[in-house]
Amino acid sequence: MKNNKLTNFTRGWFVGGFEPSLYNTTDVEVAVQHFKKGQHEASHCHKIATEITVIVSGKVKMNGQQFETGDVITLSPGEFTDFQALEDTITTVVKLPGALNDKYLKEE
Repeated sequence: MKNNKLTNFTRGWFVGGFEPSLYNTTDVEVAVQHFKKGQHEASHCHKIATEITVIVSGKVKMNGQQFETGDVITLSPGEFTDFQALEDTITTVVKLPGALNDKYLKEE
């Protein structure tokens, strides 16, 4: 048995084709992320990957819709979303396939 800490990984991403990673693969990427109330991410999409976000705890706004603990949001390739933590929030994110350099910011 091995032990590690989520804080040892970049933005909570601990499985995927990057370093550091507990399991290096391009098949999938997995993260557990912590956001403080007010944190946000600019609108972006993935052209290759599907991204599944589970709201483990907290409340967020994505594309003007509110989501809360227990909600599971699936974004298909090419579908843009932004992200804002409306309260302290924990998410689990699965991105498949684990396509590196597949994040495209929405042009204003």
